Amino acid sequence: MIMSRIEAPRDAETSNLTDRLLAGLPAEALLTDPDVTASYAHDMASFCPAGAPAVVVLPRTVEQVQHVLRTATELRVPVVPQGARTGLSGGANATDGCIVLSLVRMDRILEISPVDRIAVVEPGVVNADLARAVGEHGLYYPPDPSSWEQCTIGGNIGTASGGLCCVKYGVTAEYVLGLDVVLADGRLMSTGRRTAKGVAGYDLTRLFVGSEGSLGVVVRAILALRPQPPRQLVLAAEFPSAAAACDAVCRIMAGGHVPSLLELMDRTTVKAVNDLARMGLPETTEALLLAAFDTPDPAADLAAVGALCEAAGATQVVPAEDAAESEMLLRARRLALTALEAAKGTTMIDDVCVPRSRLGAMLEGVERIAAKHGLTIGVCAHAGDGNTHPTVCFDARDPDESRRARASFDEIMALGLELGGTITGEHGVGVLKKEWLARELGPVGVEMQRAVKQVFDPLGILNPGKLF
Repeated sequence: MIMSRIEAPRDAETSNLTDRLLAGLPAEALLTDPDVTASYAHDMASFCPAGAPAVVVLPRTVEQVQHVLRTATELRVPVVPQGARTGLSGGANATDGCIVLSLVRMDRILEISPVDRIAVVEPGVVNADLARAVGEHGLYYPPDPSSWEQCTIGGNIGTASGGLCCVKYGVTAEYVLGLDVVLADGRLMSTGRRTAKGVAGYDLTRLFVGSEGSLGVVVRAILALRPQPPRQLVLAAEFPSAAAACDAVCRIMAGGHVPSLLELMDRTTVKAVNDLARMGLPETTEALLLAAFDTPDPAADLAAVGALCEAAGATQVVPAEDAAESEMLLRARRLALTALEAAKGTTMIDDVCVPRSRLGAMLEGVERIAAKHGLTIGVCAHAGDGNTHPTVCFDARDPDESRRARASFDEIMALGLELGGTITGEHGVGVLKKEWLARELGPVGVEMQRAVKQVFDPLGILNPGKLF
């Protein structure tokens, strides 16, 4: 593991670290049993090394977080912030001898304002819990990652996560108005605003969104809300090829339509979902496109989009008649990654985003890569914004298959860059894509980003070994 300029503490140092932490923390906030701390060592990513944390701290207050960071700075101990550990890039993985700072117990919704259309929350609030809470006020928090029933707002902010509704409503960064952040030396800084408008100074709020805990620890967030839209209706369209489905996506977006969801599942993914959940999806399809509208007249919008799908070659177009049918189709999409993992036991989930106009080329390229390496690679995609999730399925017990899986993963990222895309649309860089971040940014871009890191974290103690 890369440890930045920090060395793993020895046993005596670990004891000193524990004593220093307990001076400002209740005993129940500190975990030191190696069998317990080991369970906090990594997130859900494959092929990402993880170290053994010295301790795990579960604070409940801002002051406790400040104490942890002051202690870490004084003792030169690395700190790895964590949420629910549902990440897919190793961004929450521990380094040897670190303090794992798990923020899941800071889970209060502090304020919901229907007038200002904001929510003020702690980082451990679960995404779905926030969505339900604001829904009681007729409001809507749009970002909805597939893990929304487990993932936390702090983790969503750290990785700038997205979700199924991004095509219409955008990603997490567009809803974070302000932050309270504990810096590496324990100081508390507030960024942003709670007003509808504000352009005072550099936009430090956006700087922290997507920084993966490498610049500071978010302890409070002011989030923008929207009025609750009408219940959406979903359409399913079956295509004889992935290229035809991607053509339909281009027609829909070029036609000025604004779906609340536009998702694609290839034949491998559809089969995996059917095998797992027996949902009766059409296994004869080469690609299944799901489109949804939450407009006042969704049926009319679905009819227009259905006609475009048929013009692109869809063999069957089935609009849902009610919310129950719509939810069934969305459940199939949300099960995609779980189903692909069940197919082989282990997955590497890529997160390459390309221009919508190159979506067809991306899927064709992934199919070639799968054939070249003799692997099962299923693709599900937020097709409306070009964000593909090629998922490499393999047996981790087979060294050769594991090698081919890693090689195919790298080739998929290279393909994405060749098509004018980016190596990550919503999962972050973490450990998994460090090499590829440097390729995407270029040497000058990397130099500037490292300079920003140096300003906020001069000792290199915050989530070392991630991003760069």
